[in-house]
This record gives sequence, structure tokens and C-alpha cells, in this order.
Amino acid sequence: MKPFAEIEAIAAARKGGPEALRALLAETPSRSPAGIAALPDHRILAEMARRIFNAGFSSKVIAAKWPGFEAAFHGFDPNACAHLSEAASDALMSDPGIVRNGAKIQAVLANARLLLELAAEHGSAARFLAEWPDEDYAGLLELLKKRGSHLGGDSGMRFLRAIGKPAYITSKDVIAALIREGVVGKAPSNRKDFAAVQAAFNRWSAESGHDLTALSRILAMSVGE
Repeated sequence: MKPFAEIEAIAAARKGGPEALRALLAETPSRSPAGIAALPDHRILAEMARRIFNAGFSSKVIAAKWPGFEAAFHGFDPNACAHLSEAASDALMSDPGIVRNGAKIQAVLANARLLLELAAEHGSAARFLAEWPDEDYAGLLELLKKRGSHLGGDSGMRFLRAIGKPAYITSKDVIAALIREGVVGKAPSNRKDFAAVQAAFNRWSAESGHDLTALSRILAMSVGE
């Protein structure tokens, strides 16, 4: 791997210089751990749901219907969603205010139960996510995949970034940069691959002072002519 300063210089040259690069990075600021911990758990569930429903659907369609989602899922209150009756759950499949995808609807209810479990274990789900070390982000992704529903891969990564958790996303351009730097030989798909990706990000973070979100975006912007 080349020093991250060289990768950042490539990205800056592609985007119009260091000032332009800094402006682009400012568009996706991360929250502090205290800021994440202060989020109410119903907003955590809402962002989980948004990412789940965005997958495979137009984000514009989901955004336009979002007030309907808020109403249908009781403001994404984890307790209300986790204990929804079978009849109420079935009724969501005929609610015109949301996208009526049965698997995704059930995923929201399952993730509400996960948030209640995390709150019981850690005081709040937001606090649990805030305190998880960025140096083991890959471990957090694995936990979301195993204990959550429809939160594996891209959805889990984008959910974490949406709540302000420093997060890399293995987009097409990020994968191309990781392959170019010799971190992986293909798109990461298993624990060994993600361990290698995490190790590279940890090294680059120590070198540059950037968090995972900034590193990920700089890698993506370093790809191409």
C-alpha cells in the first residue's frame, strides 16, 4: 500500500485540488460518539428501515412515501414495532402509504426487537453503537448481519453512515481502490477479506487522522482518470 497522503493527493487532483476535496468531505460529517449516543432509538430504527427499503427501490419513491412509513410504523417506536400484533402486521401489507414488501416490513419489526435487546443490555441501542470502536467496524457489520434483519453488506454500512457513525462503504470505486492498493484481490466477501480491509483502514486512519467515512470517500474519489 502506498502512504495515504499519496492516495489523498490523487483524489485532490481529480476533484480540483485540496480545498475542493475538503469541501466534498464536509458533505458527509460524522457525529461524535456523544452525538450518536444522544440519538433516540426510534430514529435509529427509522434509519435502519430507510436503508432496508431503499435497497432495490428508488430512493426518491421512498423519500416521497416517508411520512406514510412514519405513520404506519408508529414513528418507529421500537417497543410499538416489536410488539405489533399479527393483525396489525398483516394490515401493513395493504397500507398504500408504504412500499408493501412483506420481507422488508418483517425486517423492521425484527430490528425493533434487536434494538430493545441492545437497550436492555447497554441502556440504549444508540449508546451501544456509539461506543463500538471504529477499529473493529468490521465486527459491528458482522453483528448487524447476524443479529439484525436485512442489515448485511451495503445496507448495514449505509445505515451506520446515516446515523453519523464513521463508516466505510465497499462501493464499486472503493473496492477498485482497495484492489489497486493490494488490500484485497476482489470484492470483500468473507471474514478474512473484511479483516484485511479493516487493517488497511486502521493503518490509514493512524497515518492521516481521517475517520472511516473520510477515508472511504477519499479512496472512492481516487479512482478513475
